[in-house]
Amino acid sequence: MKCIYNQLKLVLLASAVALTACEKGLEYKSYGDLSSVVTTPQGAVANVNAAYTGLAGGADWQGGWDAGTYAWRTQAMMTTDEGVCAWGGNWLPLRALNYTPDFDWVTHNYTRYMPYISRITISLNDIGNLAIDETLKKRYLGELKALRAHYAEMLYFNYGPVTIVTDAKIAADPNAPYVPRPTKEVAVAQIEKDFKEAADALPDKFSGQDYGRFSKAAALTGLMKLYMHEKRWNDAVTTGKAITQMGYALLSNYEDNFNMNSKGGNSTEMILAVVCSATGGDQYSNMWLAHSLPGDYADSTGIPLTAWGGYKMPWTSYDKFDKKDKRLKVLLESYPTGKTADGKVIYKNARTDGQLGAVPMKFAPDPSKANSQNSAIDFPIYRYADVLLMLAESINEANGAPNQEAYDAINAVRKRAGLGDLPAGLSKSQFLAKIQDERLFELWGEGWRKDDLIRWNMYTQRAVNDGSTTAQAYKALLPLPRTVVNQSNGVIKQNEGYN
Repeated sequence: MKCIYNQLKLVLLASAVALTACEKGLEYKSYGDLSSVVTTPQGAVANVNAAYTGLAGGADWQGGWDAGTYAWRTQAMMTTDEGVCAWGGNWLPLRALNYTPDFDWVTHNYTRYMPYISRITISLNDIGNLAIDETLKKRYLGELKALRAHYAEMLYFNYGPVTIVTDAKIAADPNAPYVPRPTKEVAVAQIEKDFKEAADALPDKFSGQDYGRFSKAAALTGLMKLYMHEKRWNDAVTTGKAITQMGYALLSNYEDNFNMNSKGGNSTEMILAVVCSATGGDQYSNMWLAHSLPGDYADSTGIPLTAWGGYKMPWTSYDKFDKKDKRLKVLLESYPTGKTADGKVIYKNARTDGQLGAVPMKFAPDPSKANSQNSAIDFPIYRYADVLLMLAESINEANGAPNQEAYDAINAVRKRAGLGDLPAGLSKSQFLAKIQDERLFELWGEGWRKDDLIRWNMYTQRAVNDGSTTAQAYKALLPLPRTVVNQSNGVIKQNEGYN
């Protein structure tokens, strides 16, 4: 997606406009008014590319699917059994699910992503009226619908039903009246519609310079996650089986998903990723290692690495792993701190050192050594291993017990990790328990644990088990920003439990 970032620099020079429609007054730094250039094919490309900036958080530092405070993957990790942060401060109430409508860390993404939905609606109208090659137009419209569905889905998963403006005139009108939040059924139906229409318009996958764009497989993966969230198990099974027929496969080595071997669409497992650069700016770089490596970490091959020492995996979760699990190669109890005079690597044990948890390395150092803090290793959003585990769970739920296809799906993931097959004859509940653990082992730090625990009715209980006194059931949804409710004079209702 190098072409995307070059074109986007031109987009960002355009004049700023308010894109909030029915959510006036929200703080938002626009990614540009494209009305002056959308009349050209180049303008259409730039318009679509601008919509992709939300995958990396827009103007947020390391937001979206990156590694910072506001990132979906970070908040999913730090509010579940996947993670704990050593920095204290706001990380403590975040983990305890102790938040209010004034806690920016949890309200920020509502403010960030609602305007993207309106902007995409305007873009769909603009490009729909543009005289360009019809094949390209179909693709661009498909990508925009997939992005609108994705942003709306993430908002829905975290905040409950949100208004998805589909009328371009309303989306462009800063004086449009406030409207009440839709019902769950209305919001889900629009997300489903967008994902389905996107899947019908897009190629199975992208590679080369188009790698990192929404494909049919990515749209169907988002749709499958929606079906599972709604417990529409038969629909999830049908969608998952369709993805398995699209040419994806697990990589032989787990860690190759998180190193340079997956760049440029080379991975058979990566369905959608944020394409990163070590030199393209903070929003489009991978800073996971800077957040997670202890300050005394020393790469044994001599790659210089920034290390802030914040992110950890709690020992209670780390200890669930089978010690033979190959995925522990990127989740460290002991880590290198230097070498002896004769070149032998010196290791420190994080547990005996009193650290809060294992080192969640996940991503390999960037071998280019271009930047000690910013890495070019891509951030995964959707992987085929995730699809296989979702399919296994959905079959189990739909059938009331696992069948051979469900076993085959989870066992393929386990085999890659160097583990044996699950025992035959498991009940529905026993098989689900194995899925719950396997999704932790396989997908930690990738942004989906929060939705998983909510689906299993285990989200707030985790916090209670860790000593939280503020983890009431309603905390499964985040609060809307207080400003949104106040500015609408109560037309937009706050989520239950918050005041």
